[in-house]
Amino acid sequence: MAETKKANVFTRLYVGNGAFDIVGKRKRWYVLFGLILLICIASIVFRGFNLGIDFTGGTRVQLPATSASGTISVEAAKATFEKAIGEEPTAAQTVGSGASATIQIRSETLNADQVLALKNALNDDLKPNGGTQAISDSAVSASWGGEITGKALIALLVFFVAVAIFLALYFELSMAIAALVAVVHDVLITAGIYSLVGFEVSPATVIGLLTILGFSLYDTVVVFDKVRENTRGLLGLTRRTYGEAANLAVNQTLMRSINTSLIALLPVLGLLAIGVGLLGVGTLKDLALVQLTGIAIGALSSIFIATPVAVDLKMRDARYKAQAARVQARRDNLARKAGGEAVSGGDIVESTDDESLQAELRKEKAMAAAAGVPARHGKAGDARRRPTGKKHR
Repeated sequence: MAETKKANVFTRLYVGNGAFDIVGKRKRWYVLFGLILLICIASIVFRGFNLGIDFTGGTRVQLPATSASGTISVEAAKATFEKAIGEEPTAAQTVGSGASATIQIRSETLNADQVLALKNALNDDLKPNGGTQAISDSAVSASWGGEITGKALIALLVFFVAVAIFLALYFELSMAIAALVAVVHDVLITAGIYSLVGFEVSPATVIGLLTILGFSLYDTVVVFDKVRENTRGLLGLTRRTYGEAANLAVNQTLMRSINTSLIALLPVLGLLAIGVGLLGVGTLKDLALVQLTGIAIGALSSIFIATPVAVDLKMRDARYKAQAARVQARRDNLARKAGGEAVSGGDIVESTDDESLQAELRKEKAMAAAAGVPARHGKAGDARRRPTGKKHR
């Protein structure tokens, strides 16, 4: 029984016949994602971010991770740094693997004498391959990270304005606002996760954050395009409300959204595996990590946030309120005729199966006549007949 139920769920997911009432239960999604968003915003405000050296400024020292006696550990490098400078480094990590692996040590800005003393101490204590010449240092200014952040914010603002104008012209204003709400939701939650977990924020993180905006918007546009198709001429119909038509659109594109997200996540996971497993932490890891988080959040927002918000905005229109009232009146009338039982949107769709099949047959006959191919014949009830297994003589 459980297997049959499970199979039915996946079948409905694949067929997309409106089996999942996502839009109808939108208030619970608002509460759920609202709580997550509140936690993320609180973390951003009170906890802040773990900013990398490109944003805070400082000195980066790099040395080979191998010596004549074997591999040099990060702990040994940190201990040598503390002995030479008198304080712990900001961070130390191994980058890369094998013979090309290096250890990067980051700290607050060091003067020339401190850098020279540190290099000599690292060479004397750890004896890395290549000696002192293989130990390099670089000073990073905090202004560079600030410039990257400023340009990213400008790009984000331009993106929002361009998206709002495009969607308002291509779809309508309510959908443009809903899409922007979903995109802002994605950015804040992704940033909040970085703040909560303590992932280091680097310029690659900022770049990755901008790239996920396009993916989130793409998924939302696909759903909205189906919503527009399902709601065309809806004001003159009484079969379903705007919310039900939008929910059907979400169901019809749900499998596509899931497949698209999974396909997009696979190369990102590969990038993350290469960045961490083979090359060590670094730019690839920062880029893949933010994309992995953003794509997952963007897929959820296009389903549970964008379309429900668009429906709420659309239902503020008096015309769609009146159409919803006519739909409910028709259902009440059908319920009275059926003996007082409640009639839902799904029941109305089922009650018109014969009409839909007849229309389908008429369309098929017309197409067959144009192509010169014999068309099928039959009554509406024939479509639901099942073979009995008995032989007829």
